[in-house]
Amino acid sequence: MTPNNRRQAAIDALAFQFEAGVDIALDETAPDRFAERPVAPKAVTSPSRGFEETSRPAPPAFTPAPMPAAAPPPVLPGAEAAVTSARKAAKSAATLDALRAELARFDGCALKTTAMNLVFADGNPAARVMFVGEAPGAEEDREGLPFVGRSGKLLDRMLAAIGLDRKQVYIANIVPWRPPGNRTPTPQESAICLPFIKRQIELVNPDFLVCLGKPSMQTLLGVQQGIRSVRGRWYDFDTGTRTIKALVTFHPAYLLRSPLEKRHSWRDFLALKKALNTPSS
Repeated sequence: MTPNNRRQAAIDALAFQFEAGVDIALDETAPDRFAERPVAPKAVTSPSRGFEETSRPAPPAFTPAPMPAAAPPPVLPGAEAAVTSARKAAKSAATLDALRAELARFDGCALKTTAMNLVFADGNPAARVMFVGEAPGAEEDREGLPFVGRSGKLLDRMLAAIGLDRKQVYIANIVPWRPPGNRTPTPQESAICLPFIKRQIELVNPDFLVCLGKPSMQTLLGVQQGIRSVRGRWYDFDTGTRTIKALVTFHPAYLLRSPLEKRHSWRDFLALKKALNTPSS
């Protein structure tokens, strides 16, 4: 293998690990978990002199230096206790800034311990339409803003196609911390964070809610059907102060993997545009 080929192989291996979620080094060097104490050499026999088998003195036993005690993991409340705590914290927030502060103090979701940043929201809090995805990705985690990676750029183009931009919409996620490896949040993680996103919707008080992807649809609307069979439909959503219309459509990240589905999302966004342009009765 040529030096260039070896270099490319190393780059490809790093790219694979990054896509799998291995993007943070936890230590400078990898500890050797398989290290063993040296074994004393076996007895040596001298055939030239016919000596009886004699043993060389064994070297002193090697005792590894004690490792420093690891800090105990944070004690997180159980799921039920965490949900109760989240409801209390979310209810106490009278403004979006207060809600963000409550989320920053909240320790009931284990994802907080592995994420780099809290990803709260982006856009205009006074917007008529609010988009809610499932969870931040790697780029969002680094910047602390939702939908700034590849899927975010696609969302920007989709908004521009119906005459909108980020100054005219409000964007958030069900879960404000990135799950390791960009995996889908578990139902427990979504349930713990649900009181916060519901309070966030209540405080923004939009006219329309758009659920981006199946996890958002299931968590906010309780719809358990496949998203292909319900996307493009309007549902009623209780913000806590009034009932608004909620639209289900594909997540931009899914559209990047399945570009043929973009035609369906285009119809959904046209329906949103029509709703925004229709005078309220």
